[in-house]
Order: sequence, then structure tokens, then C-alpha cells
Amino acid sequence: RFQIQRGKTDPTSYKSLGDCFRTIFQREGLLGFYKGILPPVLAETPKRAVKFFTFEQYKKLLGHVSLPPGLAFAVAGLGSGLTEAVVVNPFEVVKVTLQTNQNAFTEQPSSFVQAQQIIRTGGLGFQGLNKGLTATLGRHGVFNMVYFGFYFNVKNTLPVNKDPNLEFLRKFGIGLVSGTIASIINIPFDVAKSRIQGPQPVPGEIKYRTCFKTMATVYKEEG
Repeated sequence: RFQIQRGKTDPTSYKSLGDCFRTIFQREGLLGFYKGILPPVLAETPKRAVKFFTFEQYKKLLGHVSLPPGLAFAVAGLGSGLTEAVVVNPFEVVKVTLQTNQNAFTEQPSSFVQAQQIIRTGGLGFQGLNKGLTATLGRHGVFNMVYFGFYFNVKNTLPVNKDPNLEFLRKFGIGLVSGTIASIINIPFDVAKSRIQGPQPVPGEIKYRTCFKTMATVYKEEG
């Protein structure tokens, strides 16, 4: 919801995270927080499988190229993210459409009905179930590139602890920092994806069409 609002002049603007929670609860009830839950649940297993399987495959392929190990991890992460994005994008389109619907949970269509409506009106291409694919490619590609590149480089630099508890904390800390940095860097792609896949400001007019043009528009109008 934060990502689709267009500044303070937007009638659906939220003042803060707490205000967003309160408003959704008051208008849409407790189930309003679980809108669009089915698409990510259905996508999670194939998403994780594709992410880690393709990362290992790209890493093996890059073993035949004379790249520094750190760069090889980052490039393999980029490849796995791009592949992952192709798998998850249709689920993301359905999820965002459901989450931006401000009707009560019981009044909105199911995930399958919503997917059928998207296909019926826009087809399977870039106006329908694969809308915002470029932004999704950027979101997952950048995240995995930074995450895997940073994680494995730092993990191989910091000494391993013989104490299993300290070793767990070492890996946990590296993973936490890696995920945080990757999220900070990839969030502009995520905002662009939500704007493209979500409702347009004026019905019938497409304001947010392509990834980088959407970023430029958001930067120009909202900073």
C-alpha cells in the first residue's frame, strides 16, 4: 500500500506505518492484512527451488570463466534472480491486484477468479499476467546479485567459529546484513513494479508503463 500511494495529495495516502495498519483494520477488517496471501504461498516453493538450483548451475558455468570468486557469486546471483523473476511475476500481478483492492476481504474475488479476470482483459503478455516483468526482473536480479555476492564474500572472509552457537550467529548476522543491503538497493525496482502492476491514477490511462520510466516519474514527482 505504501508503494502505490502517490504522495500526500493521494486520497489513499497513509501518514505512517501505524496509520496504514489502523486504516486497513478499520476499513477492511483483520482479513484485510491477508489479501493476496494465496499467490505468494503457491509461488514460494517453485521460487525457492528455482533461486537456489539456478544459482548453483550458474556458479558451475562461471567456473569455466576466469572471474574472481566474488564477482562469480554476484553474477550467478544475478542470473538466478532473473530466472526466478520469470517464474514469480504472474503471481505478483495477481497478488498486487488483490492487495490494492480496498473492499472488504469477503467482497473481493478469489485469487483464481482475479487471475482469470486479468487474463481475460489483458491476456498473458505484458498488459496482463506478465505486466511489470521488467521491474520484477530488476527487483529479483539486483536482490540476488547483492545478496549472494555479499553473503559468500563476507562468509569466506570471516573466520569460522568452532563453537556451533557462535557459528550460527556468524552466518545469521551475515545473512541479515546481506538481506538488508540487498533490500535497500533493490527497493526502487519494487516500487516501480507495484506502480505498474497496481491501479493507475486515472482509470483508462496508463501512467506507469515501463520500469525505468516509472522510476523517473516517481523521482520527478515525489523525490
